[in-house]
Amino acid sequence: MTLVQFGAGNIGRSFIGQLFAQAGYDVCFVDVDQELVAELNIARSYVVEVRDTPRQEIEIEGVRALHAGAKDRLVEEIAKADILGTAVGPRALPKVYPVIAEGLRARREAGGGPIDIILCENLRDAAEHAREGLAECLPEDYPLDELVGLVETSIGKMVPLITERDRKRDPLRVYAEAYNTLICDRSAFKQGVPDVHGLLPKDNMAAYVDRKLFIHNLGHATCAYVGRLQLPDATYMWEVMEDDDVRDAGRRAMWESGRALLKAYPEEFDEASIEHHIEDLLRRFANKALGDTVFRVGRDLRRKLAAEDRLIGALQTQTAHDIVPHATRLAVACALRFDATDEKGDPMDSDARILELVASQGALATLSDLADLSPMDALDASILWGCMDAVAWLGRVLRESPKVVPDYFEMKGV
Repeated sequence: MTLVQFGAGNIGRSFIGQLFAQAGYDVCFVDVDQELVAELNIARSYVVEVRDTPRQEIEIEGVRALHAGAKDRLVEEIAKADILGTAVGPRALPKVYPVIAEGLRARREAGGGPIDIILCENLRDAAEHAREGLAECLPEDYPLDELVGLVETSIGKMVPLITERDRKRDPLRVYAEAYNTLICDRSAFKQGVPDVHGLLPKDNMAAYVDRKLFIHNLGHATCAYVGRLQLPDATYMWEVMEDDDVRDAGRRAMWESGRALLKAYPEEFDEASIEHHIEDLLRRFANKALGDTVFRVGRDLRRKLAAEDRLIGALQTQTAHDIVPHATRLAVACALRFDATDEKGDPMDSDARILELVASQGALATLSDLADLSPMDALDASILWGCMDAVAWLGRVLRESPKVVPDYFEMKGV
């Protein structure tokens, strides 16, 4: 059995590759990093270092790799594979559609049967995105819906950045937390759910994609953005999570989404399950052994302030279900000041440019552009002006004290 896995990065190796290799699959990674591909083909194995209590090292064997530019070889692999996977990120996903489409055509011409593609992208409506992207690259008469299962997932595993020093010492090693469950869409499989330990099929996938984005991702980002302002000298997430006010802000934001999801998916969630999920996440965010950084969790503002992502997407869902999202608005206001840096002391280039835009054209214009929000639309205007209220309050309070959390919620009467 063979899995062709597009993306040999942190999630590809520490999660998808690990699950399928341990289930006996031959795992063929596909990546643009030539050095990484070469190292995988030399070693044919790598180590997942589980940074939890207790720590653990898991050697993953039976792997190989192809460079993303090796088109003919990739088409051959796809044509004979048992299952495909992607973990390349929403921006890079369109780049893999053409070669996947060629592989699907070759597979059909060779008499191959249906195949499933596990989409590990933390993207709402990932299956629809993939369906549209593949359809553009396939002949009009290709029976896409009959032959290809587009399987959405919810990626809950946290994988911190590996340091430059550790990467040089072992370029294949990846860090990860112990959590190793891949929630996936049961109904999307054409070949049935694979017999792979760690897969957790669900029938209402939309509920779990929203829970991941609007509770997990939102809460994590909130703690990073608020924590950066409240504890500017902190490097690691566990440091900011030791602050009661930061934890309170994260918990409040997650519950704003939690209450909205209880209304949106009453058949799937109840208060007890939402509370258990939130408290478990707060515990995992505070995992000192994981060594996750504020920079990694908060970076890439252009993506994280996009229309359907963790902050603005959560605000849209919360507002649509009549939840007053004070904590989520505060998170957005803090995000527009996020200036954390990597281990070399450098910010992400695109984040630095966004801060320059905030300084030059103001928070309102910057957020409107990043989140594609129009002041002329009633829902968009409600989100924008709520966030601008938090931005204005934050500007006033930071002139007096970096302790941004307690006074904000007290002022809001919540």
